[in-house]
Amino acid sequence: MKALYLEPFAGISGNMLLGALLDAGVPFEYLQDEFAKLHLGDYELVFKGVNKSGIQARYFNVLLPEEQEHGHTHGHCHDHEHGHHHEHEQDHAWMHAHGIAHSHDHEHLHEENCDHGHHHEHEQDHHTHHHHHEHRNLHDIEEILEHSELAEEVIAKAKEVFLAIAKAEAKVHGSTVEEIHFHEVGAIDTIIDVVGNILALQYLEIEKIFTAPVNTGFGFVECAHGQMPVPAPATAELLQGMPHYRGTVDKEMTTPTGAALLKVLAVPVQEVPSGFTVTRIGYGAGTRDVSIPNVLRVNVGTCEESCVPGGMDAGLETLIMLECNIDDMNPEILPYVLDRLFEAGANDAWLEPVIMKKGRPAQTLKVLCREPVQLKLQQIMFTETTTLGIRRYPVARIALERRWREADTPWGSVRVKEGLLHGQVINSVPEFEDCKRVAQESGQPLKKVEAAALNNKK
Repeated sequence: MKALYLEPFAGISGNMLLGALLDAGVPFEYLQDEFAKLHLGDYELVFKGVNKSGIQARYFNVLLPEEQEHGHTHGHCHDHEHGHHHEHEQDHAWMHAHGIAHSHDHEHLHEENCDHGHHHEHEQDHHTHHHHHEHRNLHDIEEILEHSELAEEVIAKAKEVFLAIAKAEAKVHGSTVEEIHFHEVGAIDTIIDVVGNILALQYLEIEKIFTAPVNTGFGFVECAHGQMPVPAPATAELLQGMPHYRGTVDKEMTTPTGAALLKVLAVPVQEVPSGFTVTRIGYGAGTRDVSIPNVLRVNVGTCEESCVPGGMDAGLETLIMLECNIDDMNPEILPYVLDRLFEAGANDAWLEPVIMKKGRPAQTLKVLCREPVQLKLQQIMFTETTTLGIRRYPVARIALERRWREADTPWGSVRVKEGLLHGQVINSVPEFEDCKRVAQESGQPLKKVEAAALNNKK
């Protein structure tokens, strides 16, 4: 199968990825024709060759009417590393990849770059000009996509990327997906970047995408809310479960749009997948010149159907293990502790019997979680048990892709969780609570309900 291996050693943004795919063989004219099907109004596409630290790359950007009027890209509060105009990928990235903003007027130099990434990194331009922008929420973006003449599979995948961005922004801002808004300006180039990448991948007939660990950059950026950390909160949210590192550049290197594209489209790996053969390489440029080549490298190639990322890295993610030994509390309380841990966001929690010093029987409480919830879980472990200390260490987990399906039985509907490897279902497990409910309501044996759910392939 045709596959793609991404190397985001200088981070990633929407236009950097699209520039790299254009460099790898996607015709610019093909994208122009497809973009016309979106009916987005006035804009200009920038596509040119640039040299970054000795590497020849392609630079893509979306120029909007007000940018043309002022003859420059928006200066934004983010000191981004890639950029749209389309050299301002990371500034625009902030404005447009984040693409999401509060419903207020903004100075392009100081406001909407912070938590509402735009996929372009704008050149730092110290002109500040004020505009009043309409705002589009997720529903509005979906309406634009649905009323286009694009292929259904392109529309569906683009919706998935925008939903990922909206969910991350909503969580960061304590809002809802419905309330989060995309800038009118930001939305146009964000739509083009997201749709353009999906179209480009389709043109290249890419079936599988792998990504190496992502350089996020580090430091802080100024914005309307004050200083924000790098990676931006929404970017950090989107990169959960994906290996990433801060690198050596004190700037924002990865934008929310870039992170969302990786989250929806790519499988994280630690090294080149075994069995992957490169046939073509493309480079997509960011805007600024920094201490490392500011480019994204994409490797187009082929991979056998049995190709396993990094030897056995499909679905690899880094989680946190919390554990403690307990030998001096009422064991009746422990199931309650497990319930509390699950409610607080633990991926898994369990008890293991052990023998401690002086032959004392005890239980080891083990909790598997993601980093953002570990402090909350530690507090529960300290307050709800008698432990005086908790061991904490990172663990690598390889998980199957998972999905749910509804199975109709003669007595009611039951959810079934499926585990997929390379797109093939290899495990199916009926949801126990659903089967229990149906068995109790119908009077049928629980095992009979479970068997009926597994036999239904709907």
